[in-house]
Amino acid sequence: QSAGIIQSKAAVRLKEDMKKIVAVPLNEQKDFTYQKLFGVSLQELQRQGLTKNGIPAIVWNIVEYLSQHGLTQEGLFRVNGNVKVVEQLRLKFESGVPVELGKEDGDVCSAASLLKLFLRELPDSLITSALQPRFIQLFQDGRNDVQESSLRDLIKELPDTHYCLLKYLCQFLTKVAKHHMQNRMNVHNLATVFGPNCFQ
Repeated sequence: QSAGIIQSKAAVRLKEDMKKIVAVPLNEQKDFTYQKLFGVSLQELQRQGLTKNGIPAIVWNIVEYLSQHGLTQEGLFRVNGNVKVVEQLRLKFESGVPVELGKEDGDVCSAASLLKLFLRELPDSLITSALQPRFIQLFQDGRNDVQESSLRDLIKELPDTHYCLLKYLCQFLTKVAKHHMQNRMNVHNLATVFGPNCFQ
């Protein structure tokens, strides 16, 4: 019986938590509309006007926040955020309610996890499935000047939306790697984390 009471209390608490997540004052509800952001193609996000400077707005917000508050965080991108907090962040971004990263919403680890989740759920991965075999072949051929030139040419074959996001992410991850003495995330560690999220 006591187990049943504990379970029902937990259920009530969970309901209250869910209410807090989705609670929006009545007078504000008409201003916010649900927008699916995860599992949507980059082209579709752009078509719907959900981009900023050619980058998905959600990615822009996360990267700007991490650039200011996360560059020296040890294990950035390797240490996962709390699953519940990450899901709450996702719900809030998609509900259209303004998100205050680090203030009211989430922390560095959950924001970093949300970025990886966004990349992982793209219908066609950042490095598109059509070009992946050629990327892999290029790296199997060994590293030299010709390979670097071929890699540049291959990257230019990506759709514009994919190219813009890849360039933006690479610029950001270069900043992260420059702080590797503090965050312990050098280029190799970042590649290990982001490889599976960019090649699916």
